[in-house]
Amino acid sequence: MKAAVIQEIGSPLAIEDIPDPEPGLTDLILKVGACGICGTDLHMSENTDPNVGWRMMQPGCVMGHEFAGEVVEVGREAKPHWHTGDRVTALPWIGCGECEWCKAGRGYRCAKGINRASLALPGAYADYCRVGAREAIRLPDSVSFREGALVEPLAVGLNAVRKARLVPGDRVLIIGAGPVGLTVAMWCRFFGAQHIVVSDLVPTRAEQSLALGATAVVDTSAGDVPAQAADLAGGTPRVVFDCVGVPGSLQLAIDYASPDAQIVVVGLCMAGDHLFPTKALVKELDISFAFVYRQEDFATVVHLLGEGRLDVAPMVSDKVDLAAFPDAFEALKNPNTQIKVMLEAD
Repeated sequence: MKAAVIQEIGSPLAIEDIPDPEPGLTDLILKVGACGICGTDLHMSENTDPNVGWRMMQPGCVMGHEFAGEVVEVGREAKPHWHTGDRVTALPWIGCGECEWCKAGRGYRCAKGINRASLALPGAYADYCRVGAREAIRLPDSVSFREGALVEPLAVGLNAVRKARLVPGDRVLIIGAGPVGLTVAMWCRFFGAQHIVVSDLVPTRAEQSLALGATAVVDTSAGDVPAQAADLAGGTPRVVFDCVGVPGSLQLAIDYASPDAQIVVVGLCMAGDHLFPTKALVKELDISFAFVYRQEDFATVVHLLGEGRLDVAPMVSDKVDLAAFPDAFEALKNPNTQIKVMLEAD
């Protein structure tokens, strides 16, 4: 099969022929229907320092963890529950299925688990990919592969907003209008926040958030973001979401937050950072971190998509095929107006 492969860290991806995946006893093989480009992949593809960042990629790895596709092969022990032709999305790891973490739907903490984009488990920037049957979730007929590939980032947003313990009528400030910030805006609206203000350095990205739940956007060129946010929200926001994940963004959230506010850190900062903790201490801020999701979050998102209760169409700004994928991936490393670029099968 063909796949977009890391040949060298920091260099563009290359389309190569690699062996087709083979299923284990409890695995499924999917023909990939759609796979989104994630900011985490962009960062990991350039990380050359083993002491900095979250994960180090190796030459030969295939990334891609936001995906959906059609089952084309079923492992022997999975055959009672799965069939060729089933349409699924899946969590981006395969756990042991027996430990406390797997049973809690948090297989990313499984000591025996393998994560997507490792040499042991290539990702979905490819024609086919292997998934664990335990980690797979069927898609309703009404949910497209494109929507199925958005389940993962939507689950990230759901987990983050749950951390915020929103109550109806809340005022919220979201820093960053990339895909994560947009899913956070969507869930804030879903759970009843009354004022959802979004800030982004790229005005067109901030404006896009209005189609996904935001009630107002900050004009960053006008300065004084906290004052603008308070004016737009009719009062100081109770919750500030850091959806940027770069050095300095957490401190920015601390600076923007009012006394007694809550900060939820969602953006994955893959480098060292410096903070001025006194500001957070004097303001008595409640700071929490939201990392990925649980399996039940995936199931919830799929259910709501199937019922037509989530409109995710505005999230996808472009689609490409595998031949054009390396160029599209490289382009996203520089600031632009794109939101979610989707790799889709011909």
